[in-house]
Amino acid sequence: MSCVDHDQQQQRIVDLEAQVAARDVRIAEQDRRIAELMASVAVLEKKVAALASELGRNSSNSNLPPSSDSPAERAKKNAKRGGTDGKRKRGGQPNHRGSKRELLPADKVDDVVDFFPSHCEHCAASLPETQDAQALRFQLTELPAFEPHTTEYRRHTVKCLRCRRATTAPQDASIPASPFGPRLMSVVGLLTGVYHVSRRKTVQLLSDMVGVDISLGAVSAVEKRVSDAVAKPVQEAFERALKGDVKHTDGTTWYQSGIALSLWVIATTFATVYKILANGQKETLKSLFGKSQRGVLVSDRATALTFWAMERRQICWAHLLRKFISFSERDGLGGKMGRELLGYAGIIFDYWHQYRDKTLDRETFLAWMVPVRQQFETLLERAAKSGAEHVAGSCEDMLAHRAALWTFVDEQGVDPTNNHAERELRAFVLWRKRCYGSQSQRGNQFAERLMTVAHTASKQDKNVLEFLTECCVAHLDGGRSPSLFSRAA
Repeated sequence: MSCVDHDQQQQRIVDLEAQVAARDVRIAEQDRRIAELMASVAVLEKKVAALASELGRNSSNSNLPPSSDSPAERAKKNAKRGGTDGKRKRGGQPNHRGSKRELLPADKVDDVVDFFPSHCEHCAASLPETQDAQALRFQLTELPAFEPHTTEYRRHTVKCLRCRRATTAPQDASIPASPFGPRLMSVVGLLTGVYHVSRRKTVQLLSDMVGVDISLGAVSAVEKRVSDAVAKPVQEAFERALKGDVKHTDGTTWYQSGIALSLWVIATTFATVYKILANGQKETLKSLFGKSQRGVLVSDRATALTFWAMERRQICWAHLLRKFISFSERDGLGGKMGRELLGYAGIIFDYWHQYRDKTLDRETFLAWMVPVRQQFETLLERAAKSGAEHVAGSCEDMLAHRAALWTFVDEQGVDPTNNHAERELRAFVLWRKRCYGSQSQRGNQFAERLMTVAHTASKQDKNVLEFLTECCVAHLDGGRSPSLFSRAA
């Protein structure tokens, strides 16, 4: 081989090595780029999964209210409840025991119009007008024309015949400080604080229906007086609720002039109390419930409630059920775990409903629950260790509340769900959605006090308007405030 050929081969080798090095650089750059893209894909897949999960949230698998469900989701629910066509007809369902308006007793009837047959329908003989104890009764109820009753108090000025000077009658204690009587004030409080009619609509309604002219400012002033009048009964209700053996509690957002506050409800079988707080933090709620912490507290797994002894709590199984439904809709291991947990939850609710409906005695209920408790907790531990995304962490948190899972089994009178508090809170939530909260601390007090009176009076079978009137009379006269509770409560 000549020197020229050797040099050419060497040069070719150098060129090839340079090409290989350049290719290695390109491959390394491509590998780096591929790694970046794979990382981006992983991030995007995670975001897509999160968005898909968020998009799939509804009232059955999250804490969203039923009103947030789409028409398609509502149709799906109806299909599960209905017959073959997936739709239920409006009105009463089969086997539903209907209700009808009962006739008023005779002592509640104001006027009676009697009709007697004139002749016998068989022989055409004339008949006497004889009262029939079993006469067919029909009643017509009508409202009278409302006319407000106004009393005018006059302080006269009289000139003395002796010294020719004038003297005005002194301010008598019987002259009211307010131009509105206790029943009218109670009606205003009932309209705005219980039925949640706007102040402007209240002004119009009072004018149209009862002929009372009142300004928007006067409505606000009356609200303050009614709020002050019920302060003591509301405080009594609050103290009684705290002493309850079983208390349901839940919280939501409330707004004061656009600033977010925290609205909480404490509900027992005999009282419902609302409190609007600066926030829903642990120390704030601990101060609200006081030091005694008496009875069982039924709630969700809010971390702000961890101050209450876990052995004296009951975690809401309706919340857990929605979580398990959410898990079951996932792919992979998380979905498998969710479906197993959902199956156990179904068994637990089935046993509870049988026990609640008294088709299952307590001894049998307790016996049936023993293996279910053990198997459920074992599954929960396995799910917590599974590493399934968004599932393992939630199950670990449920295990942290292990002592509060089965209080409804161990103690009679404890419900496994917090539906009681959620139902009591719903009316306040709907009010907030319509009026966007209040504008002052005074407005907060009026809202929480009137709602407390309305819901507690309902549980005590008291007429809300009559009770408000009694409170206003006592407040105006300086008398003792009535109680929301009967002597036996």
